[in-house]
Amino acid sequence: MLGARGAAGTAARGEVQVKERCGWARGDKYIAYHDEEWGVPLHDDSALFELLILEGAQAGLSWSTILNKRDRYREVFDGFDARKVARYGERKIAALMEDAGIVRNRLKVNAAVTNAKALLAVRKEFGTLDAYIWSFVGGRAVQNAWVDKVPARTVQSDAMSKDLKKRGFTFVGTTICYAFMQATGMVNDHLVSCFRHAELA
Repeated sequence: MLGARGAAGTAARGEVQVKERCGWARGDKYIAYHDEEWGVPLHDDSALFELLILEGAQAGLSWSTILNKRDRYREVFDGFDARKVARYGERKIAALMEDAGIVRNRLKVNAAVTNAKALLAVRKEFGTLDAYIWSFVGGRAVQNAWVDKVPARTVQSDAMSKDLKKRGFTFVGTTICYAFMQATGMVNDHLVSCFRHAELA
């Protein structure tokens, strides 16, 4: 770590300290998401539900597509209030299918409603989605130390996927579950060379 004198000397020479990031963080929107959100432990039920739905919506698409549509998703899905989404009927679903601001895939739209209902059942049993979902990592973020390659699934994501499916959730395969775990900070999957790895350790 640079001392005050060393840092001043570096600045005086006009050298710019470039932060090293995970390789996928390219482009302003991705960099902001990487630096400010990805991997930060998340415990708010609505935010967790949002990411569960958005990770499912991403299936077969790029995450940048979803990021670009996220604000519209929040708007038309009532801020991801599970109680409201669980009550969506055919008229609301038909309106969503006409909305170009989201991914217009009927299976994915239906999954949001199905998962909202399943989430309400989880809350009755566990109190919160947060308490339930974090139980798969013992309530604490798993600190990984990947150098170059990050897995697409783990034993924990396998277990989460299996249990979610048993409870009636859809679009919750193990790869989707692991992406969800990474995004919500259940695992610290920033590469060790990335400046965020140490910050989130």
